[in-house]
Amino acid sequence: MKIMLLDKLLYRYVSFKINFFRYTKHGFSLNSLKGIHRGGRCFIIGNGPSLVPEDLDILTAHNEISFAFNRIYHIFDSTSWRPTYYISQDEKMLLGCQKEVEDLKAELKFIPAELEWYSDIKIKGSTLFHIENCDFNKKPLFSEDIAKKIYNSRTVVYTAIQIAVYMGFKEIYLIGVDHHFHTSMNSKGEIVVDKTAKDYFSDKYNEDKENLYIPNTDLSTLAFIAAKEYADAHGIKIYNATRGGKLEVFPRVEFDTLF
Repeated sequence: MKIMLLDKLLYRYVSFKINFFRYTKHGFSLNSLKGIHRGGRCFIIGNGPSLVPEDLDILTAHNEISFAFNRIYHIFDSTSWRPTYYISQDEKMLLGCQKEVEDLKAELKFIPAELEWYSDIKIKGSTLFHIENCDFNKKPLFSEDIAKKIYNSRTVVYTAIQIAVYMGFKEIYLIGVDHHFHTSMNSKGEIVVDKTAKDYFSDKYNEDKENLYIPNTDLSTLAFIAAKEYADAHGIKIYNATRGGKLEVFPRVEFDTLF
């Protein structure tokens, strides 16, 4: 009975924090980001095998604003580039690299509040956001108020797009988003292995892959479709500037023509 009572109290406490999240210090911090890059452009950096330090050096040379994720720090030894904004929402991955993420330098680091509440993952200096799950078998909803919630999907790139749109960016370019893995899962839950593919830009990235989630490219495709539909309806351009890969939802542009 005591355990059931504690569970109910915890549920009510967390529900209260969720309903009033926008009025917390993190909610106010997120609210202050609305429109701060109005009309600008940004680069969302995936961790695929096509990502190379030379392209990141170009972003640094041109003072481009960028978003990066998870274990991007494995490329830092090869470039002076550092992301403007950092995001991670992968519980299993963060459990293996909290110290590295804390040491990573970025203007803001975005982490789901739920990881702190439920998994005791605390990244010092991070800005928390409330992440709300959708039906993963359907296209996710798109948040217009990240101070209230960000909708979850099978790819952190979708979270970055929601934040970027809230910040006012009108042009969003993806690089290193190969959307193709050595081992992935399809919408039927079947494991798909492509021996010709490489998962990430560095073999060190997922040395603990037996402990990590298996990416589901069928379901993440739904998130990209949702992002494109929202962007098209609101005058926002999203381009895929990845060198190769298999993401064909967004129109492609050659990275080298952008500078």
